[in-house]
Amino acid sequence: MIVCHCTGISDHEIHAAIDWMRASDPETVITPGKVYRALGHRPDCGGCIPLFLSTMSANKSLEVPPRLREPLTEPKKGVSHER
Repeated sequence: MIVCHCTGISDHEIHAAIDWMRASDPETVITPGKVYRALGHRPDCGGCIPLFLSTMSANKSLEVPPRLREPLTEPKKGVSHER
């Protein structure tokens, strides 16, 4: 199914790009912009974005890496990163 008519991107291409990105870097955060770039395109009119996001969210490889799901820790008291 064609998801983006301006660029001709299909749902199969979106899934293939997500799977490729996850396989090449398990820690990466995958965004619509990264998918477009991986396919050699960029968004044009933006009308496809809701369907594009829906297609992306159906991909099991889209999950946020476990390390990035952990909450940030508070800095230790008395330790400053400023000079």
